[in-house]
Amino acid sequence: MPRFAANLSFLWTDRPFLARFDAAARAGFRAVEYLFPYDEDLDAVAGELRRLKLRQALFNLPAGDWAAGERGIAVDPSRRAEFREGVALAADVARRLRCPRVNCLVGKQLQAVPVEEQWACLVDNLKHAAAAFERAGLLLLVEPVSTVAVPGFFIRTSAEAFALQDAVGAANLKVQYDVYHAQRMEGNLTATLRANIGRIGHIQVADSPDRNQPGTGEINFAYLFRVLDRTDYGGDVGLEYQPSGPTDESFGWIEAMGYTRG
Repeated sequence: MPRFAANLSFLWTDRPFLARFDAAARAGFRAVEYLFPYDEDLDAVAGELRRLKLRQALFNLPAGDWAAGERGIAVDPSRRAEFREGVALAADVARRLRCPRVNCLVGKQLQAVPVEEQWACLVDNLKHAAAAFERAGLLLLVEPVSTVAVPGFFIRTSAEAFALQDAVGAANLKVQYDVYHAQRMEGNLTATLRANIGRIGHIQVADSPDRNQPGTGEINFAYLFRVLDRTDYGGDVGLEYQPSGPTDESFGWIEAMGYTRG
C-alpha cells in the first residue's frame, strides 16, 4: 500500500508555508515533502514536524536562482564549489529535520559548454554528494524532468537517469521517478516500475497532461498503484500535483482506490 506524502510546495498554496503542515496533518497525512527548506525558519519547521507527528520525506538540494529560472547547477563546471557547499548545507538541514533523502535537480543544459563536459561534471558532483550523504546516512536522489515542464533540462528520461546512476556507481544514489514527467516524456510507466523498482528511491504523482490530481487525466492510477503494490517498493509516494480546485477536495481518489492517506 502506498505511503502518501503531501507536497507542501503544490498543496494548500493559499496558506502560509508553516500553516500547510497543520493542513496536511488535519487532512490525514503522516508525511510531507516540499521543494526547498533553506529560506524557512528551520527551528519552526522542525517544531511543526514534531508537534504534528509528521515525517519529512524529501526536499531538494539547493538549485541555484529559482526565481530567475535556474533548476539546478550540478552540470555547470564553473559552479562545482557552489554545488558542494549546497551538499553540505542540505546534509545539515536533513539532519535537523530528520529527513532520510534529498533530491538533486541537475539543471538545464548549458549552451556554451560541451555536453560531454557537463556530463563529466554531473557525475563528479554526484559522486561527491553520494559520499557526503553516505557519511550522513542519507539517500541521494536524481530526478529526470520533462522538457514540457522545464525546457532544456539535462536529464529527461528514466533511461538517462539510470545511466547516470550507473556512471556514479554509488549504492546510496537512487532515481526519483515522477510519474507525470515520465508520462510526458516516455510513457511505459508500469513496465518501467516493474523492471527498475530496486533502483527507485522515491515516487511522485500527478496526472497528465495538466498536472492535476490523479483521476483528472489520462493515467490509469488504479492500475499503476496495483502494480506498485506487487513490488517491494518501501518508499513514499509524493503528491506533487496542482489541485484542480481546493486542495482539501482533491484527495477523494485515495479512498476511491482503497487506500488511506496516512
